[in-house]
Amino acid sequence: MRSSHSLDRIDVAFDGTQLVADAGLLLPATLAHHLGVRELVERHLDLGRRPGQANRGDKLLTLIFSALAGGDCIDDANALRAGGTGRILGFAVKAPSTLGTFLRSFRWGHVRQFDRVSRELLGRAWAAGAGPGSAPLTIDLDSTICETYGLAKEGATGFTYTKVRGYHPLLAIAAGTGEVLMARLRGGNANSGRSAGHFLRETIGRVRGAGARGQLTVRADSGFYAHGVVAVCRAMKVRFSITIRQSPATRRLIEAIPEAAWTPIPYWIDGGADVAETTYVPFAAERDAVPVRLIVRRVRPTPGSQLAAFVLYDYHAFVTDREGDTLLLEADHRRHAEIENAIRDLKYGMGLNHLPSGKFAANGAWLAVQVLAHNLARWTARIGLGTGIVTAKTLRRRLFGLVGRLTRSARRLTLHLPAHWPWAIGWTTALARLRALPLLA
Repeated sequence: MRSSHSLDRIDVAFDGTQLVADAGLLLPATLAHHLGVRELVERHLDLGRRPGQANRGDKLLTLIFSALAGGDCIDDANALRAGGTGRILGFAVKAPSTLGTFLRSFRWGHVRQFDRVSRELLGRAWAAGAGPGSAPLTIDLDSTICETYGLAKEGATGFTYTKVRGYHPLLAIAAGTGEVLMARLRGGNANSGRSAGHFLRETIGRVRGAGARGQLTVRADSGFYAHGVVAVCRAMKVRFSITIRQSPATRRLIEAIPEAAWTPIPYWIDGGADVAETTYVPFAAERDAVPVRLIVRRVRPTPGSQLAAFVLYDYHAFVTDREGDTLLLEADHRRHAEIENAIRDLKYGMGLNHLPSGKFAANGAWLAVQVLAHNLARWTARIGLGTGIVTAKTLRRRLFGLVGRLTRSARRLTLHLPAHWPWAIGWTTALARLRALPLLA
């Protein structure tokens, strides 16, 4: 006999005007309000007479909070218009059609105006407690492929170096926090290091302007092994740690290192990896060429693998002007790989895996929106919870995706959240800390 309490007997009605699907967005909304995000956009972003000019701050915030709620396309912003969600965000939520017009109004100069917004916002967030202060800071440089399909997107009709169509943005990410310090959209046919020197110079200036007073270090893979990158580091008194491209000459130099100079390092195969160093002059043909440390890790190929049949060791080498123990510097350089976690969070935690427009500048603005949403999530965790790296998926599950109900009594709104929520103490602590920040305009 079927129970009268069967799921089939539950009636459903979409009529909850006081319900809030993502009530936890009150946390990043509070931080955005105290950092003055809307005011920064209204002040620095000027679209002139283009159709998207009006209410620029509200439109940008709608896109940011749609990404924070898990939206990865413009139409997903409609979720913020349901129930009472708009009443806990602190801005007027705009319709997807309006947001599309807003993005299509951008030209490349407007995207660069966005850079000023994100630069000032970085300084404000760091001043509020998210910054490194006088501690050392490592900047990881990398690029990523944002794959697209078809021939309708400006700048993405050619093939990338991975033989797919798409865009190839540059990214500078803070090691240890995963926040994006700077991002720049490029066409898919750009090689990894194109414009990297200029990009790095602007990133370092932005970081110093935001309040980083300690020693800066740049880490990068071989795609950024270029004279322009090293020259910027030296001119701006920044240390570097960059993987080199191995030519026959550098290979002979590495193989000439005496066997006694190799030091074993922890590896999953006993005796499978060693490290040593020698001196090398990168870009020797340049007038400012000077010798630096060349640190090399050699690894035995996995037994039984195809590579093991041809070589005794696989070599990985990088140049650096840093001081310190060889083993420690080599281990630190390998931690550059952690940048992939931040890139993955940008793509699958936010909406960078989808670039929605056929206009290059509109997609540049979309990249900027995803970066702002990503950073706002990281700052919410860092300032509100006092934690380091927390992925967007974790924040959405524990803090942002709460279901709430709004009630009004004595002209005051109350947001009711689920009883016995496992992370309720952290949520309320974060809200109190964020509300204690000074209001900036």
